[in-house]
Amino acid sequence: MNLFDIVGPVMIGPSSSHTAGAARIGYVARKLLGEEPTRIEMRLHGSFASTGDGHGTPQALVGGLLGMRPDDERLPQSFLLAQALGIEVERRNIHVRDAHPNTVILLVQGRQRSLEIQAESLGGGVIRVCKIDGIEANFHGDVPTLVVHNIDEPGHVAGVTALLARRGINLATMQLYRSARGGYAVMIVESDQAIPTDAIYEIEQMPGILKVTYLNTEE
Repeated sequence: MNLFDIVGPVMIGPSSSHTAGAARIGYVARKLLGEEPTRIEMRLHGSFASTGDGHGTPQALVGGLLGMRPDDERLPQSFLLAQALGIEVERRNIHVRDAHPNTVILLVQGRQRSLEIQAESLGGGVIRVCKIDGIEANFHGDVPTLVVHNIDEPGHVAGVTALLARRGINLATMQLYRSARGGYAVMIVESDQAIPTDAIYEIEQMPGILKVTYLNTEE
């Protein structure tokens, strides 16, 4: 534990979990989408649903999706800013079985891409993305993260890691998930350095790769 774990994040309050964490979830979703959203649907679970309004959770989520960080003074006005940009926002409460109390499912549509993530706020502004496009995941969004969707066939993991090695990208962690054998698979790669745009493009062009999503935390 370090000093920031004790003091907490710099933020627009009132809650590090319901406000700052929600803003970080939205911000990470925006980075993963890679463009400005045109439509946002938020599905709130647990205490996000029951007490989120009092803590400004929906506003924080939308603000993050507009590119605001947890300390941005515009967070409370995010719905008005989204409306001015012509972004459609829908919110509803749901129950997600076995989910953390501070959980949201975000369905975000951009002009070119779409994204669905399930994420949870763990306290102190720390978050975890636990599903992306319906596939299990486990990352916090603190380092550059590459999410590769592919057909579950031999060779894809080796191809991606070999390309990153040629580019001098050091891998911090790698996780593999799949819907079923021979079905739809996801590899999540966290790296020590930012991954160049042309390297991401090369991965997108590999046979069997369905979708590549990149979270650049260094921008």
